Amino acid sequence: MVASSIYVLDLKGKPIICRDYRGDIPANAVDKFIALLQEYDDADQVPTPAFSHDGVNYVVYVDEELVLALSRKNSNVMAILLFLQKLAQELEEESIRDNFVVTYELFDEVMDFGYPQTTETKAAKPPTAVTSTVSWRPEGIKYRKNEVFLDVIESINLLANSNGTVVRSEILGAVKLRCYLSGMPELRLGLNDKVILENNGNTRKAVEMEDIKFHQCVRLNRFDTDRTISFIPPDGDFELMSYRLNAQVKPLIWCDCTVENFSGTRMEITVKAKSQFKRRSVANNVEIYIPVPNDADSPKFKTSIGNAVYAPEKNSLLWKIKQFPGGREFMMKAQFGLPTIKNGKFNCRIRIDDPDKRLPINIKFEIPYYTTSGIQVRYLKVVEKSGYQALPWVRYITQNGGK
Repeated sequence: MVASSIYVLDLKGKPIICRDYRGDIPANAVDKFIALLQEYDDADQVPTPAFSHDGVNYVVYVDEELVLALSRKNSNVMAILLFLQKLAQELEEESIRDNFVVTYELFDEVMDFGYPQTTETKAAKPPTAVTSTVSWRPEGIKYRKNEVFLDVIESINLLANSNGTVVRSEILGAVKLRCYLSGMPELRLGLNDKVILENNGNTRKAVEMEDIKFHQCVRLNRFDTDRTISFIPPDGDFELMSYRLNAQVKPLIWCDCTVENFSGTRMEITVKAKSQFKRRSVANNVEIYIPVPNDADSPKFKTSIGNAVYAPEKNSLLWKIKQFPGGREFMMKAQFGLPTIKNGKFNCRIRIDDPDKRLPINIKFEIPYYTTSGIQVRYLKVVEKSGYQALPWVRYITQNGGK
């Protein structure tokens, strides 16, 4: 039996608390679960306690709350259900909300890296034989050169209408580390967290993070007390924390697309792409997907930068730009033939001539050394009893989010 993460939801499907043990399940998986339950409700069906969707296995136990386990492994469903049943007996929504830190510690005691340790949740501490104090890091690790690499990666989910008005936007962030450190070091990470900076009387560059989720190595009681992120890290790669920002951001790369239809036999698409970030930054590996009718053929392209290709498997025109500097604008023109004509209209599923029926343009990109939210690493300290000096490296990356 393996569970990647455990969620406790209220009966409306809103998450109360969760614990991510393995880091291999996307953050939006729980939102898909709620949508799947809604489909059952619409069809007047009773959902099964276990099902799979997009490679994620969902196992749910319904009591006064919904206790949900997510996994990518082919796990023993009955064993997970029994575990969730036992866990649900010890949890109440009001008690969870009043004791988040204690509940997180409880989750860490009953399960380690997705494997159940004990179901005696009332026990203050499990036996040493069941789980060690630092189960995620073995002793005796040695490196000739002690280094730690920290990446702050922010993904932007943004939807804008044809007038440029942003309909929906959010920033999903993650702090990822690669640790090559000897011994049993303790790390302390300081961010420009709004709560901390407010206490110091400086909020000019503060960032207010929501839905913060930590790796099990973080001392949650310390964070709950003074917002200090203190931890003994696993060896190698791991995700230290994730967060969300409900920020109003403008599109970093804006595309203006016009379509002309010539006698219903061919069409011309003109796309102007403009980068709306600072000139000293550069977006790498930009891919702009423009939907086209699924019966278009005979493509011809002309670009001021990069190259364009027809991607018929996605019913899209793909414009690739290896490097897109900030504050610049480029143009691309494409012509397509339209062989299937009926009554002067396209005989296809996608109508690109009607602005109200166009599918959205999707843009993929990556901007190094840049964050939209303004989050900053104020310090990263490494303390180890042997007293060695470690080299910390920090990198910022902004990229497109999922669809």
